[in-house]
Amino acid sequence: MKNEEAIRPHIHMIDSEADALTELTLQKQRDHIRLYELLLGEIDRAAIHSSADIPDDVVTMGSEVTFLDEKSDTERTVRLVYPGDADISAGRISILTPIGAGLIGLSTGQSILWPDRGGEEHRLTIVKVRQP
Repeated sequence: MKNEEAIRPHIHMIDSEADALTELTLQKQRDHIRLYELLLGEIDRAAIHSSADIPDDVVTMGSEVTFLDEKSDTERTVRLVYPGDADISAGRISILTPIGAGLIGLSTGQSILWPDRGGEEHRLTIVKVRQP
């Protein structure tokens, strides 16, 4: 049985497009690694509780959270979900997005300075948390 690479057809690319796609891929890889490192850092510094002991105003998975992005002066309400349940048009954001990773664990009134996908810092302030 031939391996998958052996049966793939020979392809052609424009040099500048290949360079741009390579850079895009490497950037996405760096972004994901950085996001994962940020999220793991948040987990490491968090005080860990059982679900019965977590305060109601803390952003947890499944929470509906209203937050203010002070940089753009916009308020948004989203539900924090696992990647398979994410649907931005329905207001469900993945924990594996910069905003999702920045919101987890915060409580009403708290703020965090957190980078967006491009590395630009935004102050996110929790306005309201509603548990499912």
